[in-house]
Amino acid sequence: MSLRSERRWIELITGSRKPSNFCWAFILFLGSLGFLLVGTSSYIGKSLIYFFPAPQIIFFPQGIVMSFYGIAGLFISSYLWSTIFWNVGSGYDRFDKKEGIVCIFRWGFPGKNRRIFLRFFMKDIQSIRIEIKEGIYTRRVLYMDIRGQGDIPLTRTDENLTPVEIEQKAAELAYFLRVPIEVF
Repeated sequence: MSLRSERRWIELITGSRKPSNFCWAFILFLGSLGFLLVGTSSYIGKSLIYFFPAPQIIFFPQGIVMSFYGIAGLFISSYLWSTIFWNVGSGYDRFDKKEGIVCIFRWGFPGKNRRIFLRFFMKDIQSIRIEIKEGIYTRRVLYMDIRGQGDIPLTRTDENLTPVEIEQKAAELAYFLRVPIEVF
């Protein structure tokens, strides 16, 4: 989503709160809870899951392995839920012609560097760069080349924009900033 006028361009960046992340975190939580319950059932000798007979699983080694997978899955699930809760990766890109600055803001993990805020002068922007790699792992990323700072990514690597969409986005931004486009 973006908000545009003649003097300002604000691009809102979605973070971890995407439907796919909610779905994966929920599926992983339920699956790991199932593994943990089956492993615990084999240890105590009673079925904790009514449709699964506990005596069929021997505690050593199957029950231990299933308990381990259940605990590992719960840790990974809690990591996913915490990134969703903190909305890691969300933020905005603001291009302001009136003030002559570019601000890039992202939320990170809690701690000293939770807020990632970059500020540049518009006169230091050399170009907008498009990187397109086709193949099994397709990657299409839009970068902003800053003099003395290098390339700063403007799109998420997992955004999966089509070539037409990323070219259109690059052309509109390059036109707004009055800089050339480079394709790699």
